[in-house]
Amino acid sequence: MNTRTIYLAGGCFWGMQKFFDQFEGVVGTEVGYANGPDMAPTYQQVCQDSGHAETLRVDYDPEVISLTALLGYYFMVIDPLSVNRQGNDTGIQYRTGIYYADPAQLEEIEAVCRNEEAKLGAKLAVEIKPLINFFSAEEYHQKYLEKNPGGYCHIPKSMLNLNQK
Repeated sequence: MNTRTIYLAGGCFWGMQKFFDQFEGVVGTEVGYANGPDMAPTYQQVCQDSGHAETLRVDYDPEVISLTALLGYYFMVIDPLSVNRQGNDTGIQYRTGIYYADPAQLEEIEAVCRNEEAKLGAKLAVEIKPLINFFSAEEYHQKYLEKNPGGYCHIPKSMLNLNQK
């Protein structure tokens, strides 16, 4: 399998993980902390403005789902004009961002974002940057909404079960 990876910051990572896990072609996800200082933070440090963003690592098979399709789904569940806020969650760790480890992805990312800006008629507040670092979140955060179905999520519950797998 030819697997690619993209890192998506879209507010609370619990809902982002549950949302992306439902799509055919997504072969793995992991929640973590990205693009902050080069040290592995704890969740408490992230909540105290360590500078990291709550981020979802998405491993996908591009022969089944394209990066353009993944980013289309991403824009379905974020407010791309909001700065450091998604739903009731506020703070730098809830900023939106698309972080790439493969520079070959940048052209496709920029094209999708230009299209979103044209649809909205406004400049996006979504960071588009190379991945600087990614640190896995604590185990209790992994698949959190699977373990805690009543947990808070800024993504509407109807979006978490689109039956795409």
